[in-house]
Amino acid sequence: MGAEVVIEGLSKSFGSQPIWRDVSLSLPPGEVSVMLGPSGTGKSVFLKSMIGLLKPDTGTCVVNGTDIVRCSEHKLYETRKLFGVLFQDGALFGSMNLYDNVAFPLREHTKKSEAEIKRIVMEKLAMTGLSGAEDKLPGEISGGMRKRAGLARALVLDPEIILCDEPDSGLDPVRTAYLSQLLIDLNAQIDATILIVTHNINVARTVPDNLGMLFRKELVMFGPREVLLTSDEPVVEQFLNGRRLGPIGMSEEKDSATMAAEQANVEAGHHDGGTEDVRGVVPQIQPTPGLPERQGERRRKDRVMQILHTLSPEAQEGIIESLSPEEQQHYGVRPHQLVGAGQHAGGGAAGSTMPLPSEHHGELPAEDVANRPGDRAAESDSGRHTDAQWWSNQ
Repeated sequence: MGAEVVIEGLSKSFGSQPIWRDVSLSLPPGEVSVMLGPSGTGKSVFLKSMIGLLKPDTGTCVVNGTDIVRCSEHKLYETRKLFGVLFQDGALFGSMNLYDNVAFPLREHTKKSEAEIKRIVMEKLAMTGLSGAEDKLPGEISGGMRKRAGLARALVLDPEIILCDEPDSGLDPVRTAYLSQLLIDLNAQIDATILIVTHNINVARTVPDNLGMLFRKELVMFGPREVLLTSDEPVVEQFLNGRRLGPIGMSEEKDSATMAAEQANVEAGHHDGGTEDVRGVVPQIQPTPGLPERQGERRRKDRVMQILHTLSPEAQEGIIESLSPEEQQHYGVRPHQLVGAGQHAGGGAAGSTMPLPSEHHGELPAEDVANRPGDRAAESDSGRHTDAQWWSNQ
């Protein structure tokens, strides 16, 4: 299983310009996570800080017990071997063919024989769909193939953590879908911890186990996909829907006057840029048939069901409906059921639930409606007067 990354109080600035401050999160081992945020919020800087290419001002980043912010250069060099990095543009050496590009980390960091190197390189090229292209130069292949070659190179040291900086940038939707499937398949096969930086909403909604978002130099949220996809946090909802209406502006921050003017335009019938309301838990991409089940997905669902009772009724309903019938039975939940405060989904007494109020009539059961003083004495054999009934007769 991949390594866990625990980040606490991480801050970074360039001179007097803060990039982000006091970022704290944990990347669960063996799970796929995505970091979202408007352009210029420091997502790539965050990745580079995680592997020690940039030094944060304050905070800790602990990988397998090593704080890479304060460790020695030797320890940092060794810890970096746990990482595989896919850079935005692939970062391939233009004068080397794909075989030599992918073999480079093995020749640089190991003492393996050329025969062993060839076996590993050809295996990773096959895994990323590049068999037969090993003799081509980066300039002779498409952008999607360069991305996959960069990913193959990131995998040759069998990393426990894979960082992908906008792997979909410059790719058409079809190639992006193939790359998304490839990342899920890799996680199923090697159970690595994966962090993806992207602006692609479809990738964010269908690939990761966990979602986070940077905005206005802060980490707005980070947690299981089910929580963020059902969140009513304005900046998260605006970003996932791709709308102008909300806290994010062209220059990232938006003043109240601009927000008020945009709201007035929408109320007057002007389109706000979104195509549809995408809030809700959509199906996650599954491994290609024949590959093992993703253990990270199971661990995440177990974690979500433990906190289900802390979420809003709307979020609970969306999460429960996203489960298969078998999973609903396993966790002891049903659609249109609400997990009460102090209770936990998971079967048995801990999985007890309460029915949601009627979504069609907005009525509570009669025994749950409070009575005014004196009502109980006035109850007759034919029934009792509830507050709702009393007000309807006034």
